[in-house]
Amino acid sequence: MTESTRRITPDDFHATDGLSDWRVLSEGACALFRTETLADSVRFVEDISAIPGIDSDRPAIDLRSDGVTVRLVTMTREHYGLTTREVELARAISTIAQSQGLVADPSAVQTFLVVPGAPDTAEIMPFWRAVLGYDPRPDSPEEDLVDLQRIGPPFWFEPMQESRPGGEGAIHVAVWVPYDQAEARVAEALAAGGRLVYDKHAPAWWTLADPAGNEADIATTKGR
Repeated sequence: MTESTRRITPDDFHATDGLSDWRVLSEGACALFRTETLADSVRFVEDISAIPGIDSDRPAIDLRSDGVTVRLVTMTREHYGLTTREVELARAISTIAQSQGLVADPSAVQTFLVVPGAPDTAEIMPFWRAVLGYDPRPDSPEEDLVDLQRIGPPFWFEPMQESRPGGEGAIHVAVWVPYDQAEARVAEALAAGGRLVYDKHAPAWWTLADPAGNEADIATTKGR
């Protein structure tokens, strides 16, 4: 494996100079660059498209009139995560943004994960694959389903020791936020009527519930 494709951890990424615009979430390194007009956004993406080798890297880019969100991740049969190539791309994209006077808003990025649970996840995955039109994630086909177009949220199937009363399964959501925004997000949810269910593994995740008992995780890449 070449230096440009060496695997790295989220902590490695955040410890690298020149990447303050970016935050690592469940789906890779993410950044949102604010723009004033749609033309500004288009100009920014045009310059990103000129980075050598960018087509092979397949960045996920969301272009709006008030900002451009970029997500960088390596997705192969062997690895779904970060490499030093994402470091190179992130630096190059931030340099382009700086040259155009665009400012990143690291507090505004997040990703969303849906987590169905069952004692036998293999029994329920075919149903969800058919309903969603998703594909197994290349490196973890027995646990994850993903939208290969990277538009819809990923699904991770959580093994449960036993079914809920009545034999039902369970489903909850995980909202991945920047590590430096997580505690504030938890506090906001609690102030909005939520309750804390589980925080043993914080800051990796906190499990919260609404007044009706529906659960959501606030998750980060820290502590994993």
